Amino acid sequence: MSQRLNYVKASPDGFKAMRTLQAHVDQCGLEHKLMELVKMRASQINGCAYCLDMHSKDARAAGETEQRLYLLDAWRESPFYSERERAALAWTEALTHISQNDVPDELYEEVRKQFDDKELVDLSLAIIAINGWNRLAIPFRSEPGHYQPGDHAQRK
Repeated sequence: MSQRLNYVKASPDGFKAMRTLQAHVDQCGLEHKLMELVKMRASQINGCAYCLDMHSKDARAAGETEQRLYLLDAWRESPFYSERERAALAWTEALTHISQNDVPDELYEEVRKQFDDKELVDLSLAIIAINGWNRLAIPFRSEPGHYQPGDHAQRK
């Protein structure tokens, strides 16, 4: 499958706007490894091969274990994730599936135990960003396999 269109070249201002959001998320203070898990989980749900390739490489470069990446799709049944990570992953799933489900009060209360106001908004913005990137990469068929850790930093 080959790339249909280079969305960066087709809409440089749109790409710049997405990069601005991503830059905020990257610098918001949330743990890098947590953010990579969130990006991986949303990309798994959305079926984005390009983003899965990218974020698995970035996660490994940040010291994430293969075991935790392999079991991410079954995080609820795995003992390898902290309560904070579990809350973030549940929030990721709820926001990624928001068109199909409400975000229950019980989930909100659980997430609030792990994240303060700013962190919860920044986590939500990170989920919004990765879902946006997935929605660019999938229809325009961004080709997985070529990304190397740190490549996205060069596009700023």
